[in-house]
Amino acid sequence: MDVDSRLPSLLKKANIARISGNSLLVGDRRRYPWEHTFVSCASVDDIARAIRDMVTQGGGPLQVAMTTMRFLARQIHDGTVSASMNTFLDAARLLSAARSTNTTMHRTLDSIVVDIASWYQCGDMKQAYGDDFVAFVDTVVDTYEQRFDADYDTMSDIGSTTIADGEGILTTCFAEHSFILSLVKAREQGKRITIYVPETRPYLQGARLTAPALAELGIQAYLITDGMGVHMMAEGAVSHYMTAADLVAMDGTVVNKVGTLANAVGADYYHIPYHVFAMSPDITKAGLSDIVMEERDGAEILRFNGVPTTLETMVGRYPAFDCIPASLVDAIITPRGLTTPAGIGALYGVATAAGQGDIP
Repeated sequence: MDVDSRLPSLLKKANIARISGNSLLVGDRRRYPWEHTFVSCASVDDIARAIRDMVTQGGGPLQVAMTTMRFLARQIHDGTVSASMNTFLDAARLLSAARSTNTTMHRTLDSIVVDIASWYQCGDMKQAYGDDFVAFVDTVVDTYEQRFDADYDTMSDIGSTTIADGEGILTTCFAEHSFILSLVKAREQGKRITIYVPETRPYLQGARLTAPALAELGIQAYLITDGMGVHMMAEGAVSHYMTAADLVAMDGTVVNKVGTLANAVGADYYHIPYHVFAMSPDITKAGLSDIVMEERDGAEILRFNGVPTTLETMVGRYPAFDCIPASLVDAIITPRGLTTPAGIGALYGVATAAGQGDIP
């Protein structure tokens, strides 16, 4: 399946990150949907800064990181940066540190770096950084991109089967590939669906990313404020809650955008199923105590798009993520199948106190 062709423009690989001459261009989600612009990065430092500054977020940094590996291969070829393996190792560390809670990028970069290292372990390296080296790194990254596309396809197949005809579905933030493809496939199956999209303060990812993406695909959606999700459950408009996950630990703990927890509590109270898309559960995280929970600068919530929303003298707090206990999650959708939170460890070959609980 050609995943890219079925996605909204915002999620197409070349619109997330692309190489142009001596620069890597990162799609600027802060300006979307009013402007379709890119931030030009000349170095790994620039790329890491773009990730920290929320030029891209959610699944965006993963694609940016993979494209950075291609970019470095070209810089090595041109003599712009050192041909040392440390160039890739240092880049992986710097990019991973830019957003510490979501570990998918970190673990993917570690794996890519191991694969690239095989080039350094054979042959005469003095003349080994020509076109063949660039092609080699491109092939490595191609393999990972194809693997992720296959995972999105598999997960969206599963996700679409959990959606019933006539459902109102609440989401949070920008759940990206697997969620949106699930909606596309559910509609192709003849299911009538309506999506409720919280605006997602302070960067308004729901209003600026999710809602326009759904509109582009012709999927009916209502924009709501962040506090309205449970109200929609109470009045019967919402019958299903679906989000992505920035991280899933082996005890079934889910980490996602702040605001997710409140909706999960509401879904539990109103007996509404909550399904989580988890592309890459982290087998190194047993539970909450192992997770780095990012708190961003509170000044970020005092304004939007440069416009103050309160007094300049106010002090803000901005915990970026919620931790959702496994008890509030009905099922987790992974590339390996659908599982209860208690079964995630067994599904990924990790023994946990929660035990097994796979859904057939």
